[in-house]
Amino acid sequence: MTVPGRRSSTFIRLLRSGFTDPSAAARLLDAEALAAVRADPVLLDALGATADPDLALLGLVRLAEAQPSGELPGFLDTLVSAKPLRDRLLGVLGASEALADHLARHPRDWLTLVTYEAADLHPGLPEFERGLADAHDPVALRVAYRRCLLSIAARDVCGTIDVAETAAELADLATATLRAALRIASAAAPEDAAQCRLAVIAMGKCGGNELNYVSDVDVIFVGEAVNGTDEGKGIQAATRLASHLMRICSETTVEGTIWPVDANLRPEGRNGPLVRTLASHIAYYQRWAKTWEFQALLKARAVAGDPDLGGQYIDAITPLVWQAAERENFVPDVQKMRRRVVDNIPAAQVDRELKLGPGGLRDVEFAVQLLQLVHGRSDATLHSGTTLDALHALAAGGYVGRADAAQLHDAYRFLRAMEHRIQLYRLRRTHLVPEDESDLRRLGRSMGLRTEPVAELNKAWRRHASVVRRLHEKLFYRPLLDAVAQLTPGETRLSPRAAGQRLEALGYADPAAALRHLEALASGVTRKAAIQRTLLPVLLGWFADSADPDAGLLGFRKVSDALGKTPWYLRLLRDEGAAAENLARVLSAGRLAPDLLMRAPEAVALLGDPGGLQPRTHEALEQEVMAAVGRAETAEAAVAAARGVRRRELFRTAAADIIGSYGTEENPAEEDHGALVDRVGGAVSDLTAATVAGALRAAVHSHYGDTLPTRFAVIGVGRFGGHELGYGSDADVLFVHEPREGVDEQEAAKAAQTVIAEMRRLLQLPTADPPLLIDADLRPEGRSGPLVRTLSSYAAYYRRWSLTWESQALLRAEPVAGDADLGSRFIELVDPLRYPMEGLGDDAVREIRRLKARMESERLPRGADPTLHTKLGRGGLSDVEWTVQLIQMQHAWAEPGLRTTRTREALAAAHAAGLIPTDEAQILDEAWVLATRVRNAVMLVRGRAGDTFPSEARELAAVGRYLGYAEGTVGEMLDDYRRITRRARAVVDELFYGA
Repeated sequence: MTVPGRRSSTFIRLLRSGFTDPSAAARLLDAEALAAVRADPVLLDALGATADPDLALLGLVRLAEAQPSGELPGFLDTLVSAKPLRDRLLGVLGASEALADHLARHPRDWLTLVTYEAADLHPGLPEFERGLADAHDPVALRVAYRRCLLSIAARDVCGTIDVAETAAELADLATATLRAALRIASAAAPEDAAQCRLAVIAMGKCGGNELNYVSDVDVIFVGEAVNGTDEGKGIQAATRLASHLMRICSETTVEGTIWPVDANLRPEGRNGPLVRTLASHIAYYQRWAKTWEFQALLKARAVAGDPDLGGQYIDAITPLVWQAAERENFVPDVQKMRRRVVDNIPAAQVDRELKLGPGGLRDVEFAVQLLQLVHGRSDATLHSGTTLDALHALAAGGYVGRADAAQLHDAYRFLRAMEHRIQLYRLRRTHLVPEDESDLRRLGRSMGLRTEPVAELNKAWRRHASVVRRLHEKLFYRPLLDAVAQLTPGETRLSPRAAGQRLEALGYADPAAALRHLEALASGVTRKAAIQRTLLPVLLGWFADSADPDAGLLGFRKVSDALGKTPWYLRLLRDEGAAAENLARVLSAGRLAPDLLMRAPEAVALLGDPGGLQPRTHEALEQEVMAAVGRAETAEAAVAAARGVRRRELFRTAAADIIGSYGTEENPAEEDHGALVDRVGGAVSDLTAATVAGALRAAVHSHYGDTLPTRFAVIGVGRFGGHELGYGSDADVLFVHEPREGVDEQEAAKAAQTVIAEMRRLLQLPTADPPLLIDADLRPEGRSGPLVRTLSSYAAYYRRWSLTWESQALLRAEPVAGDADLGSRFIELVDPLRYPMEGLGDDAVREIRRLKARMESERLPRGADPTLHTKLGRGGLSDVEWTVQLIQMQHAWAEPGLRTTRTREALAAAHAAGLIPTDEAQILDEAWVLATRVRNAVMLVRGRAGDTFPSEARELAAVGRYLGYAEGTVGEMLDDYRRITRRARAVVDELFYGA
């Protein structure tokens, strides 16, 4: 009798044995079928040792209740007296609900677990073939298959075989199953079997002898006609046999399915014929196959059907596999394959993906396979289809560091073991780590983690995934450093030829130069060289991720040579996680940013400061520039200091732009491209304004001391006034002055002209810093008019002579330097011109349209593609800006939101006012942002301004990478540009030309 309020001793014992629902377990133990053994302590201990005692007990009761009449006593007696059987059977029942279901349907199959002999411990293909020999139809084959699978699972969960042996046995069972399915298909259609020879080639994990419990079995079929049969008829017969084989394995019956047979790795995939002749296969691989197809063929293995034909296929394709690294597109193909394909994984599942997620099984498998392709052409020891065997061979040959290989080996085995246990539970094809606590508990206990199974499992999984993430890139690069550093005598290392092959495969155009750079950086026993050897494996991967790895590595060597003796440089890269990756991105994205950095390498510190890439305010910039100018003793020194600030801030802006566009491992690429464009335009415009202000102060001080005889202001126009300057833009300005009281007007004009001439001279002095060109061609009368006017002269001119295009140019006028009051009064003067009351008359609209049409026909450079010219081409910057400006001149008098110098701001205001429909506003904005980004990209990549896409392939690819296009997709980029700007031009035709 149990005392009220106290739990029974059975309840407590069940709890201690690992049951999560002791009450339900007690009821199951009371089942009539277990009456003879329920008190046996051995049984309870054995149940408690399983992955899920509750599941094991439930399965045991179902199996006992299903025993045929008269066989239950023998089953129970064997269960309690034979420990090997008890451990195997209960181990399976506690790990696999699906196999428990099978045993309940086929209650005598437990007898397959009774024998415990040497052949039973490690069965091979012959044993599995014998196990399936009596299956003559798909249903019987499924039952026999599950019976064999039961024996593999039993050895697996009891630790008789390890994860690699389990995967090999599963592959052997799959091979035996394919042979049995082909036997059944041939028996069903003997006339087809008589007309052809058919070979089944296993691919993927089956071909590599490393199959999962539940996986598609990838195959390729090779067929030949026999006995004088017409080839077409022979291949048709082989196709019917192959199709029947696939259905036998894949279709669902009363006994479920086995696994899908997937033939999509065949030439041309789903679009190609299911069965080809050997000659057809060879012709395809010699002429049309892509690198990934040769990567897949690494695991090809003849497993069923005609052994001679299968052997001929393997003999024919093997040389082609190991010559793949010599093919023309190998490097870009490898770069594509090296990038993780996680785009198609739902965001909620990425962190639970064992196979495709970061640090997953695919990372290890791809890294190993690519190294095999690169080095296997000259080393036959690497010709293995099994991941762990290939990894061992790579380490033995010095292609992978031994310590790295050992860590990767352990991580891969752990992740594969997790995958096996997850799939074994319900025999479902999945690579997702479960979220449910009970599922995680069972999974952890099945992996031998018994104290805190869930916590221990998560900790071990994250640790191993982190190892894979960290090593999967270093795997490529660390041996390169060992090859050039040569620190450990006797250690197997890459030969110079092998190192060059690897660098070439990873996208380095000049492997010999790259190896010289690595040797210069990493050789020796100094602390600096040791830190470089730690950093370079990761940096080389980031360089290889760009369009120009060679430039990235060369730039890194130059920066390191310049800063190597400073105590903070290498420490910054080693300890500040973001700094090294940021530097790699900046150095390999083009010429502009590295050129700016090399003129003042200490600016690399900005890359490690969390706020270092944020644009500085106009006020902060002007304050710094003015302070530097004030400290200088000469005008030349003053402007040199101002230009030094400008160079540093241009680097800050370019680096932030590159990193935001490329993204990093921690922070994905900026999705709001408009925000990127606005940040660059605002930062460069503010910086230019501060530089102009500094040059003005220096020019005045050198000629007139503290006070100029005339008030003087600089008005920004064009992109300068619109806060839309690019990296290579000139500064479009107007100059206005107003004589101080008592100063002769001629004297004032001469002073203003002197200051302008001095500013221009100072800003264009040849120095290491980029020059700043000041362009005043938008002034009244253009180049024919005076360079500077008084405010009253401007008023008189505009009142009498002003043309429509001049009013349009004033839409982006904004004071940027000099006398603030004078600048404000200039804006008050021009507001009625640019925002005319009641808008523009018909004549003025026609004049603007005529000017625009003339500009399109006359100013586009000869030979330029009008569909790709960002400024004057179809749907480019000019189209969008003139459309927006026409709307401003027509409606800004009534809509205050349109009174802005910024294109995107004015476009948004026009949409908010109902002047442009939503779709059309978005189309114009998208085109303007894209064209602006292309111009910025061209400057970043080439180091000089340009209005169209580069023609040189590597530069074009770099522009594509900046814009977010993967390697090898520049055609897609150009097509997208044409499509987006074509749509914009249609809107321009409607809104601007009234078409």
